[in-house]
Amino acid sequence: MEKFARLIDALVYTRSRNEKLRLIAQYLRATPDPDRGWALAALTDGLDFPAVKSSTIRTLLKERVDPVLWTLSRDFVGDTAETASLLWPDPLDDQPAPDAPSVSEAVAKLQAMTRANVQSELPVLLDRLDPSGRYALLKLATGAMRIGISSRLGKTAFAQAFDVSVDEVEEYWHALAPPYAELFAWAVDGEAPPDIANMPTFRPFMLAHPLEDTVVDLTDYVAEWKWDGVRVQLVHAGGQTKVYSRSGDDMSHTFPELVSALDQPAVLDGELLVRGTTQGGEANDKTQGGAASFNALQQRLGRKTVSKKMLQEYPAFVRLYDVLRDGDRDLRDMPWTQRRTALEHLLTRLPDTHFDISNIVDADDFDHLARIREGTRDDAIEGLMLKRRDSPYIAGRKTGLWYKWKRDPLLIDCVLMYAQRGSGKRSSFYSDYTFGCWKGDPDTSADGGAELLPVGKAYSGFTDDELKKIDRHVRQNTVQRYGPVRETNKELVFEVAFDSVHESKRHKSGLAMRFPRIRRVRWDKPAHEADRIETLRALVRD
Repeated sequence: MEKFARLIDALVYTRSRNEKLRLIAQYLRATPDPDRGWALAALTDGLDFPAVKSSTIRTLLKERVDPVLWTLSRDFVGDTAETASLLWPDPLDDQPAPDAPSVSEAVAKLQAMTRANVQSELPVLLDRLDPSGRYALLKLATGAMRIGISSRLGKTAFAQAFDVSVDEVEEYWHALAPPYAELFAWAVDGEAPPDIANMPTFRPFMLAHPLEDTVVDLTDYVAEWKWDGVRVQLVHAGGQTKVYSRSGDDMSHTFPELVSALDQPAVLDGELLVRGTTQGGEANDKTQGGAASFNALQQRLGRKTVSKKMLQEYPAFVRLYDVLRDGDRDLRDMPWTQRRTALEHLLTRLPDTHFDISNIVDADDFDHLARIREGTRDDAIEGLMLKRRDSPYIAGRKTGLWYKWKRDPLLIDCVLMYAQRGSGKRSSFYSDYTFGCWKGDPDTSADGGAELLPVGKAYSGFTDDELKKIDRHVRQNTVQRYGPVRETNKELVFEVAFDSVHESKRHKSGLAMRFPRIRRVRWDKPAHEADRIETLRALVRD
C-alpha cells in the first residue's frame, strides 16, 4: 500500500500528462500481480465498495476528534479523504506499529465489509497506515480519486508500460474484471489475447472534433442530425445483449426493452431517446419526429429499477448512427458510405418500435447547411454531425474525420446566490455557483416583492484569474452559511450559457437548465438588470 500511496501523492502534485503517464507506467512495471491490477482499477474508477461512503468516514471521525474541529477542517480543506487522513489519531505510542496492508489485502477487506461491520473494520485498516496511506485507502474505498486521471489515461499508461497498442487495450478492457489478470498475461507475458468473440463487449466510440471555424466541402462530407439524447452502444454476442454508455458503463438494467429488442449478433452505435412529439415549424419538415426532449429522457436515467408505468410513459428507442459489427463481420475498417448501406440493410431486420436511423441532411452547400442548422432550436437535437464519407470507424478523436457542429447556446443573465467549495485542486476556492432569475420586477417592486429563484448551478466557463476574483467576492459578501455552502449578497451577475431549459417540479423556480456554464462575469451589470423568470420560461420547448 505504501507504493500505491506514493503514486497517488505524486499524481496529485503533477500537472503534466506525460509525467502522469510515466509515473503510472513505472508503477505498473515495478509492482507484482494482483496489486497492480487493483491499483489500475482504482485509478480508472473500476472499483466499488458499497459499505464505504463519505458519511461512514464522517461518522468515524466525529467519534474520534472534536466534531466542530472536523466540520471546520473539512470545510477548509474541501476534501473528505484528505481531512480524515490528517485528523485520524495515530495508534498509542506503547503499541507496536502494525504492518501496512498490501493493495490486494486492502481491497479484500473492503470487499468483505458490510454496513453492519464497516464502523469496526475500517478503523483497523486505517490504524495500519500513515497519513499518506490513509489518504490513498480512503480515495480507493470511496471511488472519488479526482486526481486528474481519466480512464483513457490509465489505459494509455498501461499500453506505454508494456509497449502494446492502446486500441487493443481498449478492445479487451471492458470484457475483463479487476485485477485484469488476462490483460497483464497478454501484455507482460506474451500470452494469447483475451478471447472476447462471444462476449457482449463494449468497443470504444469514434468521437468528433468541434467544427469551430472549419468549413468543409459537402462533396467529401455528409451531414447528419446530432440528437439531444444519450449516446449508447448496443451489443449482442453469445446470446446476450448489453446497452453501454459512452464511457462503457452497463445501462442494460435501466433499459430492459432495448435488451430484448436486439436479438441478433451486432454492435450498433446510436442515440438513446424516448418517444415524444416535436414542435411544429419549418425545421421539423427537414428532420424526423418521434423524439421527446432530453428532460423526458432524464426520467429514465440512473434508475435501479424501472416500473411498468415508467416503461409506458417514457418508452425508449435508439436512433442509429453507425454499425461496427454485423454478425461475425467487423465493419470498422470500411468507409462510412459502406457502413451506412450496411446499417440501412440491418435496420430492416430490427423492430421499428425500438430502432430507426438518423436522417441525412441534404444541403446544396455549406452556407445552405448553416441556414438549416439555425432552424433546429425547436427540435430534440443538439446540432449537426459532419462525417467524412470515406472515414473508417476509429476509436477516439481523429482530426479531419468527424466534426460536431452544435447549435449556438442560449444566453441569460443571472444573479449569484450561493457558492460552495470545489474539490481536488479547487478545494480551497468557492467555485460551484448557484444562480437565479427574478420573480417579479425589482425595478418596480417598491415593497420589495421581487425575489430571486434558483434556476441553475455551474462550475465551469471562467478562467483561473476570474475564479480567484469570484472567490474573493464570495468571502467578502457572505451573508449566511449552511455547512459548506455560503449565501452571498445578491450583487454579482453571470451571463449563463445553456443548451435548453425545461419544466421541473424539483426546483422552486419550476425550471431546470441543460448544461449551464458561465460565459461571462458581468462585473459591470447591476443585479436588478438580470433577467426575469418569465424570460427563461419563454425559452421552454416541449
